[in-house]
Amino acid sequence: MKALFQTWWRQRGRREQSLLFAAAALAASLLLWIAVLRPLDESLADARARHDRAVLALADARAQAATIRHLQRSPAPTMPGPIAGYLGEAAKAAGFPVARVDPGSAGEATLVISAARAPVLFAWVGELEQRHGLIVDRLSARANSDATIAVELSLRARGR
Repeated sequence: MKALFQTWWRQRGRREQSLLFAAAALAASLLLWIAVLRPLDESLADARARHDRAVLALADARAQAATIRHLQRSPAPTMPGPIAGYLGEAAKAAGFPVARVDPGSAGEATLVISAARAPVLFAWVGELEQRHGLIVDRLSARANSDATIAVELSLRARGR
């Protein structure tokens, strides 16, 4: 096989040998680019993207851990009385028509509001969470025929 190739190569003129050598060099470089360099570049880009996602996830986890540590260090706000009574009064003071308030176990209650505007209700719930240390366990809302929602909201005191 080698002898056959050498015979074929010697039959070519010097100019033809130069052109064949240049064509072989171009084919080899194209093959190197397609088979090696391009896959390596794609792998490197994927690794960088995974690294960026991991860095963002780590930063998010550290921020959440800092928030949890802060919440654990800060004392839970005290409720002025039983949570069910406080929720009923606070909802009426905020202008929500309270259908019922069901006291649960210690430090828990379920509040049912028949009609409330969603932005106002969620702002009020956020205030309960921040100022009074209440945590939303469950919230279900359904649209009424007007621009309001009916809400069933289960809350508990932080730390319970």
